[in-house]
Amino acid sequence: MTDAIQVGDHVQIYLGEKFGEHEGWYTGTVFQVEPYSEHRSFYWIRLDEAAQTILKIQEISVFNPKNIQKLV
Repeated sequence: MTDAIQVGDHVQIYLGEKFGEHEGWYTGTVFQVEPYSEHRSFYWIRLDEAAQTILKIQEISVFNPKNIQKLV
């Protein structure tokens, strides 16, 4: 990540194999950044409507920076 992710940013998140058939990339908007340490944070994402329909959830937190990308 080159730019810091902030509240209001539109992002793409990756949900891994533990999500089974729903593994893949989903889009949403950051609504809260919860610092964990000096270099890492929890990013709370409100999923877009299409992702909510597929995953049956509205919000999710992402901790691993490899699993979140800021969309331009």
